[in-house]
Amino acid sequence: MIGAADSTAKTLRDHFFGWQCRLRQLSVRNAGGRPTSGMRPDVVFVGEEQAAARITMLIVKADPEEATDRFRHLYRRTNDPADRRDAAMAFLAAVYYQRPAEFADEMSALFGPGAEMAARLCADGRCVLRFSQYEQSYALPCRVRALEETDPAFQATYWHNALFNPDLPPGIQILGFQPEWEDATAKPPPT
Repeated sequence: MIGAADSTAKTLRDHFFGWQCRLRQLSVRNAGGRPTSGMRPDVVFVGEEQAAARITMLIVKADPEEATDRFRHLYRRTNDPADRRDAAMAFLAAVYYQRPAEFADEMSALFGPGAEMAARLCADGRCVLRFSQYEQSYALPCRVRALEETDPAFQATYWHNALFNPDLPPGIQILGFQPEWEDATAKPPPT
């Protein structure tokens, strides 16, 4: 039996990913795929009130292998960055964000080699992500971990980013952010 707290956490999680999918659909269809404020949360370190930075987050499918194969294929099929970007936009606009329930709880973000923000996030192992766009906001306490190159979420994040930035340097870092839904908040709350 699911308790009231579990039900509330699931409702908030489902609402958040529905919102994220809508924002990303709008971005792909109307804004050339540029990340909007709702995809770029403020990072707040534990014990601090002020945001340290904004980072661009990806939501990753729970089973990302098929999408990763598609991202990799789109990247390798041409050397023209504009063609890659156009193909990625067509794929993302078609069906990628249509089913919010297909996304994993853990989100990801890519950082450059030696990024101080990534080092601190890994050292602390926790942070709060504050998302906000339009009249909706979320505060998500998260556990943070460095993703290994063999992790499917690492591969999905890498190839997604490569389609939009063909000059990713060696030594990039990809971190996973696992929300603690039972402690997360939304304003206004999901109904």
